[in-house]
This record gives sequence, structure tokens and C-alpha cells, in this order.
Amino acid sequence: MDLQLKDRVYVVTGGARGLGRATADSLVAEGARVVLSGRTAESLTAAEQALGEAAVSVVADNADPETPRRLIAAARDTWGRLDGALISVGGPPKGPVTGIDDNQWTAAFGSVFLGAVRLSRELGKELGAGGSLALVLSSSVRAPLADMAISNGLRPGLAMVAKTLAEELGPQGVRVNGLLPGRIGTERVAELDAAGGDPEAARAAAIRTIPLGRYGEPEEFGRTAAFLLSPAASFVNGAMVPVDGGMLRAL
Repeated sequence: MDLQLKDRVYVVTGGARGLGRATADSLVAEGARVVLSGRTAESLTAAEQALGEAAVSVVADNADPETPRRLIAAARDTWGRLDGALISVGGPPKGPVTGIDDNQWTAAFGSVFLGAVRLSRELGKELGAGGSLALVLSSSVRAPLADMAISNGLRPGLAMVAKTLAEELGPQGVRVNGLLPGRIGTERVAELDAAGGDPEAARAAAIRTIPLGRYGEPEEFGRTAAFLLSPAASFVNGAMVPVDGGMLRAL
């Protein structure tokens, strides 16, 4: 299938590693160009070099109100257009509701929630017909994850924001969707598995909840995200798409 991505330009936040990098790889493989953002210059530079002339990078924090403007400028200054964005909202601290204080909630709200809303709003306003946004959320949108109170609290709200924005931007021909990754083999998931002190046991327990019997590979997520962002998915709007091997039991 031709995803019709040749010469299209996408912002990919969190694009230096993990799910963002996997999506950037898939977009570039299909002929797109990408603006990568993240907080660490070294990892961004490595990703940019690996992707070659199809990528530029911007050191930026999603929580910074100036980040949307800088990313839009990078896309337009480099390639003269912007066709969409993958907005990865990062992983908040692990812990139960009873163990997370107000400062942690406030910090997570600024980066995970408000940062993603701001990026979606400002980038969305820049897109024309055929544009597309995709937010990287979590299976916690539909079912709570153990010991992940902040994710359980904020990500369902972001999913509803994405659904609302899909209604607002739809008349302009701009689509907005969400991606709900389950257990994908990224550094972030490895850190979560290790948090309890026995990563192998944690991984085995998680695999028992996945009908496909394994963790997903980052490139499996990346291919799904690239499709959702592409014109090939032109009538998919306001959807929350699980990429979880069947882990979610909810419809």
C-alpha cells in the first residue's frame, strides 16, 4: 500500500527514541520528512544523523509554551510546509494515588497534559486539508494500570481532548486520532519492568495478559502510527487505536 507520504512533513515529539523514533523511522521510510524534538541534544543529534537529510531536530520540552512555535518554524523554514504531527506525551512517574504528592501531579499536568493540549491546539491550527495529528497516549485511556495513578488520571482526559479537537478541526479536513500502546519493548517499558526489582518476573506477568503472548516491537507501533498520520487513513478521525496485542479487554 502506498501511504502517500512522499515529501510530506511531520513533527515528531519525543522523536529521539522509543515510540517517537520508531514512528519517525516509518515516516521517513515512506518518503516523508520529519522535525524531531526532545529534551536531550545528544540523542536527537544521533537520530537526526541516522535519518539523514529527511530529518532536522529541535531541542525542546513539551512543557515550554514556546515549543509549538519553534517546531512549526523548523518545519516551514526547512521544507516550507507542515502536514501533521505525532505528539508523544511522555511517561509520568510511577506510583499509587496515595503515594503521589501535589507537586508531582502539578509537574505531570504541565508536561503530560497541558503540554500535549498546547501542541495539539497550536499545530492543529497550522494544518490545512489533509493534515493529521496523532497523540501517543496509553492503554490507561480505557483501563487503569496498576501503580500508574498519574497516567490513569491524565491520559483519559487527553483522549477526550483529542476527540473534541477532531470535531473542531474536521470541517477543515484535519484529522485527530489517538494511539493506545500497550507493552511495547522500549526503554521506558524496561524501566517500568525494573521498578519492582525483578524485571523478568514483571515482564513474564505482563506477557500473560497479552493474547499474542509477547511484547510489541517499536517498529510495529511505528508502522501503525505512520498509517494513521497518512492520507491512506483519510477517513479515520476521532479514533483511539490500541496497539497492544489484544491486551485491552474493553471494546
